[in-house]
Amino acid sequence: MPSSREPGRLTRREVLRGLAAVSVGTATGTAAHGFFYARHHVEVTRTVLRVGNLPAALSGLRIGFMTDLHRSATVPHELIENAARLLMAEHPDLIILGGDYVTWGGDGDHDGDREFVEPAADALKSLSAPHGVFGVLGNHDDDRDMPAAMAARNVEMLKDARTRLTINGEALDLIGIRYWTTRARDISIVARGAAAASILLAHNPSRLKEAAALGIPLMLSGHTHGGQIVLPGIGAIAGRNFPIVSGQGSRDATTAFVSRGVGTVYVPVRVNCPPEVAVLTIQSQSTAV
Repeated sequence: MPSSREPGRLTRREVLRGLAAVSVGTATGTAAHGFFYARHHVEVTRTVLRVGNLPAALSGLRIGFMTDLHRSATVPHELIENAARLLMAEHPDLIILGGDYVTWGGDGDHDGDREFVEPAADALKSLSAPHGVFGVLGNHDDDRDMPAAMAARNVEMLKDARTRLTINGEALDLIGIRYWTTRARDISIVARGAAAASILLAHNPSRLKEAAALGIPLMLSGHTHGGQIVLPGIGAIAGRNFPIVSGQGSRDATTAFVSRGVGTVYVPVRVNCPPEVAVLTIQSQSTAV
């Protein structure tokens, strides 16, 4: 029987089929861009962080921050070396590394990352700063080999430890906790006796709650990758359980900054979420812009 449909008019089924094809094509193109270009294009993020009760002598201190390198079969050496070069070109006063230097195999077994431990540390060997380079561990890092490799490249690893810097005559304490240190009571033991100007280095931004409860004025974190895949109208797919997915935020009197990181994990793609190294200028909340 001949069709009664008007010539040139699409049926509802044909329209839906066409939309589905466009969606698949768009997704494929987006994924290809995220794989071949976006994940390799490291940005330098320059941000001013207002920190409560910061001594005037520390105002203007520039902190270089790198995290979530995830050196692996899908995150090349050149990407991390380039990120380190970009950070060094900014001449920061102090450098902080936020953890997840490699990607482990899963199920709590770190055997899968051992071949990348030394290369990950080696990619960072150019890092130096007048007030030192410091790092903490993420959930993908083992507790022995990774810290040893980093220490051999002059990175002071803070494993539930605190260190004091004296800058322009003022004390600045770095409080570094491992990813697995989560309770406020345990963090308070590490922070006990810290200077009024102190920074909590915590891989997981979920520690913002504890930092605020302890009155720590500043926290630096990674872990979220900024969501890694950020879709228009939907947002970051993988970042909804964190108080801050990327950039700066606050809770009570604590300011926090969460970096998108350098590498990728699980899927080697970034969408609307480029990798970054950050240069954070800390200033007193009372300092005029």
